[in-house]
Amino acid sequence: MKIFWKTRGKLIVLAMTCMMVMALTGCGNKEAEESTQDPETQTDQTAADSTEEEVSDDTADDPNALEEGQMRSYLSGLPVDEKIGNRRPVAIMLNNLEAAQPMSGISYADVVYEYVVEGAITRLLGVFENYDSLDKIGSIRSCREYFVYTALEFDAIYMHFGQAAYAVDLLDQDYVDNLNGLGEAGDTSFYRTTDRQAPHNVYTSAAGIEAGIKKLGYREDHYDGYKGKFKFCDLDKEVTNEDGLSATHIEPNYKINKPWFDYNEETGKYDRYQYGGPQIDDLTGEQISYDNVILQYNNWVQLDAKDYLAFDCHSGGVIQYCTKGKMIAGIWQREINEDNYDMSAIRYYDLDGNEIEINNGKTFICVVQDTEIENVVIE
Repeated sequence: MKIFWKTRGKLIVLAMTCMMVMALTGCGNKEAEESTQDPETQTDQTAADSTEEEVSDDTADDPNALEEGQMRSYLSGLPVDEKIGNRRPVAIMLNNLEAAQPMSGISYADVVYEYVVEGAITRLLGVFENYDSLDKIGSIRSCREYFVYTALEFDAIYMHFGQAAYAVDLLDQDYVDNLNGLGEAGDTSFYRTTDRQAPHNVYTSAAGIEAGIKKLGYREDHYDGYKGKFKFCDLDKEVTNEDGLSATHIEPNYKINKPWFDYNEETGKYDRYQYGGPQIDDLTGEQISYDNVILQYNNWVQLDAKDYLAFDCHSGGVIQYCTKGKMIAGIWQREINEDNYDMSAIRYYDLDGNEIEINNGKTFICVVQDTEIENVVIE
């Protein structure tokens, strides 16, 4: 099902104007270094540098130089084996009801999305790159259309257990590769546990993922020309958002699980909380945390009396990028892909139109209804 949108222009303009004033409060100046060498010494040094340049390797000063057989991950920006980095990730629909906590394996997802679904509850989408050691990921719930569009940005294989009627047409497209617990790969890729009641007891594993992909004959590596979604900073650098506003505490204002993020100065990451306490991964027993938190504001509509929602994942909107305890404002736009618009990536830009560099590491993206922008707390 295709939905056509009319952007809430006044809201977006108002939000952008306010955030421009806040975000553009200062700019840094770099001091030029002056040489203190005398002319003779400086001449000798210049000759030495020239000789060194002739014999040095071209990659000697490359901050992103990697060991043979490695590449930078499309999901985290960090070095990974080429076999892992070139492999299509899986995007798994995760159950976020309180009865399904703690989740299993969520800390292994390099990128996590949170969207509201019906009844003001949220579901998470974990994008997993290296899941080979995992025998329990979940629990897993049913599909909503907007999660499919998000999975397509990463060229991911989408995993879900059933779907809303509004998502059927999109799931049937030949460019959507999905493993459905109620479909052909159900018994192959999914299993139920006895420690929880249905529908909170559906899980998958590395073996199940691999078997399902092979059974349905899906492409296993990224398509030629795939270039990822994020623009990561160099490996020897760190984004600080030093001219941004304070962002040590973030509340995206989801009504049921009431999540928040607190910046941990010791680790330099944002710790995630919900349902009144830390959000824990059942496999590790540890709280999940992220290097980057992005609030992405999307236009939306309610589709029916049962409160099914649809989010506009194509037209653009406002974002707030938080890292290292600071926030900057910007916009999101879907890149134009002439071959398939749905498979193009959403990219993030600052208010001067430059693509935003984010820190290497894990990223959590809260997709927020644009009508809730005034109720989000960042302080």
